[in-house]
Amino acid sequence: MKERLLKIRETATEMIESSSSLKELEDLRIKFLGKKGELTDILKGMGKLSKEERPEMGKVSNEVRNHIESILSKIKESLEQEALNKKLNSEVIDVTLPAEKVNVGNKHPLMKVFDELQDIFLGMGYKIAEGPEVETVYNAFDALNSPDDHPSRSTSDTFYFAPDICLRPHTSSVQIRTMQNQKPPIKIISPGRCFRFDELDATHSPMFHQLEGLVVDENVTMADLKGALDLFVKRFFGSNIRTKFRPHHFPFTEPSAEVDVTCFKCGGVGCKVCGGTGWIEILGCGMVHPDVLEECGIDSEKYSGFAFGMGVDRITMLKYEIEDIRYLFENDMRMIDQF
Repeated sequence: MKERLLKIRETATEMIESSSSLKELEDLRIKFLGKKGELTDILKGMGKLSKEERPEMGKVSNEVRNHIESILSKIKESLEQEALNKKLNSEVIDVTLPAEKVNVGNKHPLMKVFDELQDIFLGMGYKIAEGPEVETVYNAFDALNSPDDHPSRSTSDTFYFAPDICLRPHTSSVQIRTMQNQKPPIKIISPGRCFRFDELDATHSPMFHQLEGLVVDENVTMADLKGALDLFVKRFFGSNIRTKFRPHHFPFTEPSAEVDVTCFKCGGVGCKVCGGTGWIEILGCGMVHPDVLEECGIDSEKYSGFAFGMGVDRITMLKYEIEDIRYLFENDMRMIDQF
């Protein structure tokens, strides 16, 4: 048995000293010292030795185990240091090199226009009102005096989840929610995303942005509407810009109008931006229909109001002369960095 122990010591020493990796070293530890290792296997036969032999063999086996553990520890430390040195040499950091450039993003032009619009109307005394993007058909159409056969209610124009639930096609539903839950005077803007079943092209997108305004109080007139929008136009586009109101029809306002402004590119002379007319359409507006007020529990004999709404994407495209609405949603930093 003693010869076997000494032979294991010699073999283990030779193999451990020639190992080249921590994985190989661990395999050798298991081979010699593991539960089924060679040294453990020999020690299982200690019970067959005489009382005189056991002390000596026990001493020899402990010496062999200690020797193997010692050389394992020594070689492991050496291999770990070697691996560390190799890693340090391969991951050299030159602190004298210039740091990598950190690109600081710019605010998206759409968000810049949103912020500017909100600042203008907040400065005019409006408050911001928000609502859900998934709306009831009642808030999106019925309460806004839209007839059942109105084209905007068809499945080819509006996204429906159920017969009475849809993605809001405009933020006018926020005005309904506000009038139903707040007594006049009311003076709000409702910015947000809207959704319509449009094919994506240079001027249309199934997801777009609107900002609508609502004022309800005693003795509100069309003159108040024209004054408010004229002030907004001059603050947003410039003090030399004029407005023009053209009669139109919206089911939720009466009378209704579309608002044009003198082309801020050519000053009204005519250019490719305004199609040679000298005017650019920017929004729709009108006096809140009495039926809408009554539907929301507001006495139309006592109160009146006006509403307006604009496509923020269109306003952004006009302001920055962006020719394709898709540029606003492609996240191309080459485009965004220009602003």
